[in-house]
Amino acid sequence: MAVLSRCTEDPGAPARGQVLLVDEPRLLDASTARRRIAGHLTELDVSYPTAPSTPDVALVCDAPEAAARLSGQGVPVVYLHCRHRATELPAVPAVTRLVQRPDWLSALPTRSQKALNAVQLLAPRRLTRNRSRSGCLVLVSAYEADDAERADFTDTFLRPAAAEAVRRTGHCDVVCDTGFTAVRKALGPVAGVRVHRAADVDFDALHAAAETFLASPTLTAVSLAWARNAPLTLLPPLGPDQRDLADRLRRLVPIEVAEDARRPAVWTPHPGPWAPLKPDDDARREAQRIARRVRQLALIPTAF
Repeated sequence: MAVLSRCTEDPGAPARGQVLLVDEPRLLDASTARRRIAGHLTELDVSYPTAPSTPDVALVCDAPEAAARLSGQGVPVVYLHCRHRATELPAVPAVTRLVQRPDWLSALPTRSQKALNAVQLLAPRRLTRNRSRSGCLVLVSAYEADDAERADFTDTFLRPAAAEAVRRTGHCDVVCDTGFTAVRKALGPVAGVRVHRAADVDFDALHAAAETFLASPTLTAVSLAWARNAPLTLLPPLGPDQRDLADRLRRLVPIEVAEDARRPAVWTPHPGPWAPLKPDDDARREAQRIARRVRQLALIPTAF
């Protein structure tokens, strides 16, 4: 990603900071974090990696190579490790390093996480759900799963689950981050199913409108259900990180893991499992607090 010189179209206009937003588009949690924080950056000019300008600050979500490149060019970087990891986090050059790790997820963070500033779950800005909800939202993250695991998951679980969702709720929206083309092809014959790429669709709005919610074990899925105190059924985990998150979560709250889409428990999840996690209003403001850090770096002269 080349960063070129910045130009100002109107020299007489009030100065506005410019923030570059970068995320890993194949990772659901990274797309979620970038969108939710960007929603609170209205005082800044927002640009993306294709923009020919030099930003005042960059917000980078789970894209370590981009963070290293920008830091090497002298751009102050706010870096967020967005997804849950069962292993040590990589070292990333940045002015501010954050990790999305809610207090209840782990009382004993890994060594690499102790040196980072932990932030709570990034909640959607709109917390209410539609009164006339219908259909099913299936949120799939296959990031870092190998091809064989993704193919087996799609054929043996996702296709019959989508068909069952249509039968029970009328229609089904499937959102996936990695392997979008293969999923769309596999689900093409299933009437009533729409397949979306996570980087291109507002799945916060889809969740607000959905009657039922099935999702891969990700922090995005947990944040949607937790913030709205809504039911959630977990999809079979893909990879060690998702398995670790599912195990940790199920020790705290009663959540069903859907191994067989035909089981009634998949479609009648616990109605309010989130009470032990104490979803209060202050904890829901994390995206706003991160945005404040970005604004401060963009608008206050700082020596690096």
